[in-house]
Amino acid sequence: MALAWLLAQPTVVAPIASARNLEQLAGLLPVAELRLTEDDVARLTRAAA
Repeated sequence: MALAWLLAQPTVVAPIASARNLEQLAGLLPVAELRLTEDDVARLTRAAA
C-alpha cells in the first residue's frame, strides 16, 4: 500500500524497495498492479499527516 501511495505522488519518480530473497520480491511485485483511487490517495495522505 505504501509503495502504491508513493507511485501516486507526482513528485516521486520511482519508489525504492528492496528484497533480500525471492519470497520478499514476490511480496513486492503486486504493487505494480495496485491502483489507488484519488479518494484512497487523499485518505492515506491525511492519515500520514
